[in-house]
Amino acid sequence: MIIEKLLFHTFIILAPVLIQTSLLEHHKWSKSPIFTGVLNGLATLTCLAFTYEFAGLYWDFRYVPLIIAMVYGGRKAGLIVLAFMLIGRTIMGGDILFHGLASAVIASLIPYYFSKGFWKMSPVKRVVAAQFIGLWPIAIIFLMLFVFHLPSQFLSELHSITFILQFGLVQVLGIGIAARLNEWMVEKKVMREEIIKSEKLNTLGELAASIAHEVRNPLTVVKGFLQLMKRQSKGEEDEYLAIILSELGRAEEIINDYLNFAKPQFEKVERVHIKEILSEVSILLNAYAVKENVFLESHLEDDGILLTDRNKMKQALINFVKNAIEATPPKGYVSIGLQVSEENAVITVKDTGKGMSKEEIARIGTMFYTTKNQGTGLGTSVSLKIIETIGGRVRYSSEVKKGTTVEIILPLRNEKLKKEHVLSRHLDA
Repeated sequence: MIIEKLLFHTFIILAPVLIQTSLLEHHKWSKSPIFTGVLNGLATLTCLAFTYEFAGLYWDFRYVPLIIAMVYGGRKAGLIVLAFMLIGRTIMGGDILFHGLASAVIASLIPYYFSKGFWKMSPVKRVVAAQFIGLWPIAIIFLMLFVFHLPSQFLSELHSITFILQFGLVQVLGIGIAARLNEWMVEKKVMREEIIKSEKLNTLGELAASIAHEVRNPLTVVKGFLQLMKRQSKGEEDEYLAIILSELGRAEEIINDYLNFAKPQFEKVERVHIKEILSEVSILLNAYAVKENVFLESHLEDDGILLTDRNKMKQALINFVKNAIEATPPKGYVSIGLQVSEENAVITVKDTGKGMSKEEIARIGTMFYTTKNQGTGLGTSVSLKIIETIGGRVRYSSEVKKGTTVEIILPLRNEKLKKEHVLSRHLDA
């Protein structure tokens, strides 16, 4: 009898997730913490309506929607569910009403505390964490049981510990299923956004490349004639022509950025030492950092070998470091770090600049979007495309007014080169 009741409650606690993923997937309500709280609050009331009374206590899964709403919907959603629970339990009444209300409030403390750092975990760890959090309400129930009921009386009614094990096992299992469904919903949402973004970028890139290709041909002709005129010019005309040629060169660079955004051309793929490229980038941009009154530091311990176009990789890294310098106020710091494992090399570019909001981070890589006062945003888009082309990925983390950290994760094609290996090679030579 108890198993059937608990399985029915499992269906009740899964209903909010199924409604959000199936019926309201594309509706704006599905993203609202208030709607998530109300939906899980109704699930809590339903659990209370079909509660199982045994040994003078009410047994149900009212705490599961509270945990799921708190960790996946946020604290606002969790507090709404708690309000529903308190109202429902008050309507039920009973001799131990006060104890029921107290246990509900205490049971919400642990989910409330862990909800803040919940999304910093990996998907698998989030599911496991939700199940462990689910053990907290069970512990409270049993604590209340042994405080306000004689253990011997309770055990004599049960005849065994089977009831407790069944209740705890099915509740933890229900939380695991609900958490996994929420993770599936999050994964599906992220994948859909990535597909939409990728399609938009591909369309814009192809259009931009087509226009750039058509513009570059007449631009080349104009540049050629201007160079011939410059050879024959004198005085002020020569100065004006030099300015015109300089601006045409800048226009060519922008056009090349458009073409590279659509499809980066790796002219010469070779084995490249990451540490060597980063050292060159640091030396090249050190003068620029001094000009901006920014301290540029490098912490390059390990080294790794990457199979890529050296110039393209250098171009991408210069852009990331240059952006960090430009975002940093005078007397600020920009550091370049490198860590190498067996499979990946992680380049870290960290600054103490103005930082970015979550909305700004989400738009990084979009064509024509930039946080600078001047610029097209193409440099970052091209750099991200270069990293993506070689199978790497870029992660941004930032705090407003504190700074930004960019992690560039590159897949290594060859063995890791430890610092001591490099030193021993030079000593042997």
